[in-house]
Amino acid sequence: MADLAAGRERGYGDGTPQSLAAANERALAAFGERAAEPLAGMIVAHADACLTAADGAGAGSVVTPLGPMSRAVLVSYLLTHMLGHGYDLARALGRRHMVDRERVALSLPFLMTAMPRVTDAATAAGFTARYTIRLWGGARFGVTFTDGTVTVTPRPPARPDCTIAIEPVTFFLMALGRIDPHGAMARGRVLAWGRRPWLAPRFPALFTAP
Repeated sequence: MADLAAGRERGYGDGTPQSLAAANERALAAFGERAAEPLAGMIVAHADACLTAADGAGAGSVVTPLGPMSRAVLVSYLLTHMLGHGYDLARALGRRHMVDRERVALSLPFLMTAMPRVTDAATAAGFTARYTIRLWGGARFGVTFTDGTVTVTPRPPARPDCTIAIEPVTFFLMALGRIDPHGAMARGRVLAWGRRPWLAPRFPALFTAP
């Protein structure tokens, strides 16, 4: 991602789960380091390099595995990536994870950009509905499906069919496929209302986490 922020092309799959898994396998086979401390140092160094490159570059877009995006969104992508895998590591080690309300807010530019690109075409085919997504105590945005095509807007639609209010960390972990949506709903971390509130359980299934 530091290379991408600097304007250098780095191919890494085409955004589908299968292509990213294959790219990961090739990268791991070519990279032998497995010790925790050197890897942690590399993460810090390359994250710093990405931020420095993004800060010093122009306003143009960069090409990523999930399509073109601005450098500001790329930095949000990097944070989302680190938080997702950091959550996995924390769970494996029995430690507290770093996903919180403030970091979820910083991940939103990427998550909103990525949503149309990770829509499950088969599940969304022919579907038409207007959603308002409200993070508890935070952002609101709109997700509109028109005959299977999705549009994400920074403002909610004027007349949403369904409003989903969701706790921010729950939203983030659901978006990355880390927790079960039905369990989150059963625990009261997700609420829904509107003209067609029954559309809420369908919403997570319309997307496939890469």
